[in-house]
Amino acid sequence: MTSPDLSSAGWRTSRHSQQDGACVEIAPVNGAVAMRDSKDPHGPVLLVPRSAWQAFSRSIKQGEHGV
Repeated sequence: MTSPDLSSAGWRTSRHSQQDGACVEIAPVNGAVAMRDSKDPHGPVLLVPRSAWQAFSRSIKQGEHGV
């Protein structure tokens, strides 16, 4: 499997994130969502299908994870 080119990805954090640098950043990439640790922008990236990200986001908003 080849890695997607993330050099021009539009990384962002949640508007609810603290400014201490301990955040997860996300970026849409070709029908998927890439995630990385904001403290390590050149580190590993987790890439998940957009549908999986949407289901996860929806479950968070519905309180299914105690957050």
